[in-house]
Amino acid sequence: MAITQHLSARDVLLDLGAASKDEVLRHLSAEAAARLGRPEAEVLAALEARESLGSTALGRGVALPHARLPGEHAPVTLFARLRRAVEFEARDEEPVDLVILVLWPEAAPEGFLPMLSETCRSLREPQTLRRLRAAAAPEEVLSLLGRPGPA
Repeated sequence: MAITQHLSARDVLLDLGAASKDEVLRHLSAEAAARLGRPEAEVLAALEARESLGSTALGRGVALPHARLPGEHAPVTLFARLRRAVEFEARDEEPVDLVILVLWPEAAPEGFLPMLSETCRSLREPQTLRRLRAAAAPEEVLSLLGRPGPA
């Protein structure tokens, strides 16, 4: 399942100003909560609970914070490119500047793990990461993320 099935140009933030991991999660929680019509605190709590299990930083400057939320709602995905990279507790110790947020309904678990897996696969290519960092428009990000990654 391609990430772009749940990502539109309005879900792409190309110049997010955040000075820390906490600020990134707070800002993305507010954006997602507005789309879901749910309290920001609920979304943030779900993301923080997931982060408490271990950082969602994938390495090479990329993080994939994700959580499943109660109820039936459409999945929410956001892409953010940060103005400045922030510490995200990555195993490779590289700060993060590309963040993909995924919130999935607990009532419909099918598709969640395949989407996370496909998203990770699409971000394996160093050339794709360079292009995401240089993208001038949300549509360019969508095009890059919509390409299948290596198997």
